[in-house]
Amino acid sequence: MHRENCKNTGRSKDMDSFSELLKTRRSTRRFTDELLTPVEVELILKAALMAPSSKRSTPWQFVVVEEKEMLRKLADSKSQGAGFLKDCALAVVVLAHVAESEAWIEDASIASVLMQLQAEDLGLGSCWCQIRGRQTADDTEAAQYVRDLLRIPYPLEVLSIIGIGHKMQENKPFDESRLPWEKVHIGTFTLPQES
Repeated sequence: MHRENCKNTGRSKDMDSFSELLKTRRSTRRFTDELLTPVEVELILKAALMAPSSKRSTPWQFVVVEEKEMLRKLADSKSQGAGFLKDCALAVVVLAHVAESEAWIEDASIASVLMQLQAEDLGLGSCWCQIRGRQTADDTEAAQYVRDLLRIPYPLEVLSIIGIGHKMQENKPFDESRLPWEKVHIGTFTLPQES
């Protein structure tokens, strides 16, 4: 499916509602060589900067990486699951100042997801690369590897890297018939044998 941008909005024509956006946003790990436009990058970063945070603390900060050699180095940030970063057009390293919010992980996670939703709304693909709590192939802490690579000072901590680019191919939308409704409990928690 080829997405065409609507005039003036940058929004894809077939993205009529938020529920459609959620269905079509799937992790993308294969990207074309096409670069993002400055407007696309700005919209993605605006989404992150508008993210809600605990007590309006806005503890998050972002390192934007477009240079190919640095993207290749970021692709080595953990033993598995980071290789796609070498082929994306843009990587946003999501950090948070741990002293500014006891909910820094949640705050940075929300900002990460909002960037992914904005990317999808623009017809772009994205994938979350978890860094916190992961290791490189030689068992170095992934967050320390990224910290050293990008000269990130303490007390900032690295949560994730969001890789973004033009999709090599469209993924199928989420199949709503596979939604695990058994994980939704009404009123109180109910064990399967109680229902």
